[in-house]
Amino acid sequence: MDERKTLFADVILPVPVHREFTYRVPFEMNTYIREGVRVVVPFGKSKFYTAIVTKVHETVPSYTAKYVEYILDEAPIITGNQYAFWKWIAKYYMAPIGDVLNAALPANFKLASETKIQLHPDFEKGMELAEKEETLVETLEIREELTLKELSEILGIKNVHPIIKRLIDKGIVITQEELNQKYTPKKESFVCINPVFTEEDLNNVLASLETTKSKASQLDGLLTILKLRLDTRQEYIAKKTVLEHGISASTLTTLEKNGYILIEKLEVSRLRALDPSETEIKELSEAQETAYREITESFEKHFVTLLFGVTGSGKTEIYVKLIKEQLERGKQVLFLLPEIALTTQLIQRLSVYFGEYIGVYHSKFNQNERVEIWNNVLADNPSKFRLIVGARSSVFLPFKNLGLIIVDEEHESSFKQYDPSPRYNARDAALVLAKLHNAKVLLGSATPAMETYFNAQSGKYGFVELTTRFGGVQLPEIQCADMRKARIQKSMQSDFSSFLIDEIRETLNKNKQIILFQNRRGYTPLWMCEICHWTPRCTNCDVSLTYHKQTNSLKCHYCSYVQPPVGTCAACGSHRIKMLGFGTEKIEDDLATIFPAAAIQRLDLDTTRNKHAYENILNDFGERKIDILIGTQMVSKGLDFKDVALVGILDADLMLNRSDFRAFERSFQLMSQVAGRAGRDHERGKVIIQTGDVDHWVIQKVHQHDYKSFYNAEIIERKNFFYPPFYKIINITLKHKDEQVVSSGAQQLATSLRSVFKERVLGPEFPVVRRIQNQFLKQIKLKIERHAPDSKIKDKISELIDTFYSHATHKSIRVVIDVDPA
Repeated sequence: MDERKTLFADVILPVPVHREFTYRVPFEMNTYIREGVRVVVPFGKSKFYTAIVTKVHETVPSYTAKYVEYILDEAPIITGNQYAFWKWIAKYYMAPIGDVLNAALPANFKLASETKIQLHPDFEKGMELAEKEETLVETLEIREELTLKELSEILGIKNVHPIIKRLIDKGIVITQEELNQKYTPKKESFVCINPVFTEEDLNNVLASLETTKSKASQLDGLLTILKLRLDTRQEYIAKKTVLEHGISASTLTTLEKNGYILIEKLEVSRLRALDPSETEIKELSEAQETAYREITESFEKHFVTLLFGVTGSGKTEIYVKLIKEQLERGKQVLFLLPEIALTTQLIQRLSVYFGEYIGVYHSKFNQNERVEIWNNVLADNPSKFRLIVGARSSVFLPFKNLGLIIVDEEHESSFKQYDPSPRYNARDAALVLAKLHNAKVLLGSATPAMETYFNAQSGKYGFVELTTRFGGVQLPEIQCADMRKARIQKSMQSDFSSFLIDEIRETLNKNKQIILFQNRRGYTPLWMCEICHWTPRCTNCDVSLTYHKQTNSLKCHYCSYVQPPVGTCAACGSHRIKMLGFGTEKIEDDLATIFPAAAIQRLDLDTTRNKHAYENILNDFGERKIDILIGTQMVSKGLDFKDVALVGILDADLMLNRSDFRAFERSFQLMSQVAGRAGRDHERGKVIIQTGDVDHWVIQKVHQHDYKSFYNAEIIERKNFFYPPFYKIINITLKHKDEQVVSSGAQQLATSLRSVFKERVLGPEFPVVRRIQNQFLKQIKLKIERHAPDSKIKDKISELIDTFYSHATHKSIRVVIDVDPA
């Protein structure tokens, strides 16, 4: 009989291994096992993991296969295209397939023996539960937090995964990973007429209030709420809307006390509510219409097109029209953004047009939200989540009918995953994803990555230009403040040139806003003894500690080590410790002294750790509650505020002097993008760049808004010194707590690589920061010709690394591979 066949299942496990494993399928599961479903399998001596089935077959493996314990899904949760995409990521970026699965699946899909479970904070008793579910809940009430393995032992059953899955689905338990994200729904106060009142009751209340002069404010309040209810056809009216109509908070409190109204906190969407008058797609300008037409024509010849549009040129409106076109065809669209937390404005603008069609997917959303979007995308739901706006992880969603991928600000290094593995670039991966779906890709940027512009110029990609700002606004006027001269003339105020201070004062007097950019957070990056030049350093990393005034502490930005400030030099005993350099926190402090009446706010990693802190700061800036916004590179991305008249770049030399082949490219992009925040409405903005080298050629190109000249000069350097786009780079980093062990191992690995790849191998050498988290680092760099056989090269590198690990002395060394480092 067919069901008595001995079947085997190949699975991907969420562990950092490069291979898949084969398990035997119990006969009773033969009918239900299929590719793409999750199964619970044993791994190692006593661990259980949730794995994904990739193949069902009858081929007996060379080892004794363990049995599949349980099938968690009735239908596949991944698609064939997804599996092909995962395999490409693993092969191209030389990453374990288990790491790819870990990056791709929401945590609630990956229950393992070590997964910690707690009761959901909002769980209330009274729900009808099965016996074992009840036991599990009672146990968690006593113990608060347990691993799946511990729960399995307590219940006396080997496989507790199905029970946990049911309890997660019911919202009764929560994984610790989800709880750590501290997701809190956004709630606002709403007002409604007390539902106990009939129409007749209301008329009587209004009549009684009308006869008493002292109750006139209550009468106005009730009439306003009734009118708003009639106008909006909504029972619940936002409290702030009522207040905006001239009704005081005390009046509402009195009405509530008298029982006429109810004031309740209700969960609201973080996306702006739709205004029917705004949902029509805006008419494109002549330049936008031309660009749109050229893009559609380009898509007939190329599957990738670069939209090279200056800052403020209105690229978003073109995106909107292209998205609408795809949605009308019944297609799905992926809109990739460099950092989703930084693009509140764009999401709100898109939600105006696409409402329920839009789904937002990124790591700061809780697991249930991510699973909901995953399931809707997988189902190819015709009415929900057709347009996914997401950060790099959204390339892993189970698209079935993808028509278009838009990569906005495609030059951004945030598209590159650094740690943990897989170290993929979402922009490059998006091209492969589009190929699998026969979809189109639009890359948008005012300062494209060198590789992207090279591909467009060489005809590999389509190329469309948008050279004028929307509404005919001129590009900002850029001027330099000569810091060398300012220091000689002693005209500095703290870390500001007198030129910049005067411009800030003038802008504030005009009641306009200012953005100041400094790509370094904290108060001051260096404390130094004036006598012997000793600096306090991290105990775990070879870096100096950064002072943070708000917490009055010295912090390491690599491992988060913290210590209190020092008053005495640890080397010579001197008390003469001075602070050198400046970060965003010090700028905020100094400006508050110079401009005490101005509202000043910081936008950096320290002020945006909470899920919606960034959104709140931007809302305040948009509502003119902030005059001066100081930030790191966060302020360069996606900000569009009409009242920003001045942008200050406080330390251009810090960016230009980095020891990285992309330093000039990154500097040009950052300065140009930050400059693009100025003057985006009707008036031309102004940009002041503080630098000690006003004649530096990169600054001159920024000054001239001349990307093409910058590219033409930089591309010659790239070619002469064998860098991308002419060569591909693979970085191999070795890590070990013993400096001698890592140095010896790196030398041996470099020698074996050099025997195959010759002069293409550089190093090994210590990076700028040679020790991080008590691990010494040694780097080997490979420069491979662009057209060399990629697959063969990586297979050979993997083979040499396997041989390297065959020596017992090397087994404790960690080898990290980064393909196409950003």
